[in-house]
Amino acid sequence: MPFTSGKQAFLEILKQEGVEIMFGNPGTTELPLMDGLAREPGIRYILALQESVAIAMADGYAQASGKLAAVNVHTSPGLGNAMGMLYDAMKAGSPLLLTAGQHDQAMNLTEPILWSDLPPVARPYVKWSHEITRIDDLPRAVRRAAKTARAHPTGPVFISLPVDVLNAERQVDLLETTRVAPRIRGDKTAIEAAADLLAKAQRPIIISGDAARRPRLRGMRALDLLFPLHASALCGRLPAPGAADPRAPHEA
Repeated sequence: MPFTSGKQAFLEILKQEGVEIMFGNPGTTELPLMDGLAREPGIRYILALQESVAIAMADGYAQASGKLAAVNVHTSPGLGNAMGMLYDAMKAGSPLLLTAGQHDQAMNLTEPILWSDLPPVARPYVKWSHEITRIDDLPRAVRRAAKTARAHPTGPVFISLPVDVLNAERQVDLLETTRVAPRIRGDKTAIEAAADLLAKAQRPIIISGDAARRPRLRGMRALDLLFPLHASALCGRLPAPGAADPRAPHEA
């Protein structure tokens, strides 16, 4: 695990998620991110003179490029200014990662000027809204945000970034990119990968849901063909209450 700061970890993950451009209108709570961007040549920052313009540019970029668009605004007033265009991005289904700076969490109890609980503000117009409170949670939150924005139906997501989280330094596992396959029918590559894992497994086991017993899905027949182990033998080994062969007649 690399030793890094929250701001550099955030930007590195964005690069790994394919982000090349960030739109924004910064303020004091965004200073750590601006410092990180000054040291990160892999992401170009485009300054807007007002937050709604930044969101509009990011929305258009996401629709035109098909890429994840990153945009950053200034805490409570900036997020408020952004809401109109965020609504448009939601209606357009644009894969957009919106972030806002937040005060150092040590100041929250005093409710400093410009502070507010940001995730509920954005929540009506995004697929997922969250505030990161520890640097340890930053990689998982950003990965989840990118995955959620791109998962169909695509749309905006929001993350609040406290100053102390961005400035924190420690060893951080950046994790890996994951995706939800965009097709309604099972993704061919994912199915082949799963089949390869099953074929190589020495003691494979499949735990199927109730839908497998429905005749239309022919799920139990498919399982019988894959594995000679009958469902009744499998269910008998499971420590779940009421486990039974779904094909067996129900007793009164």
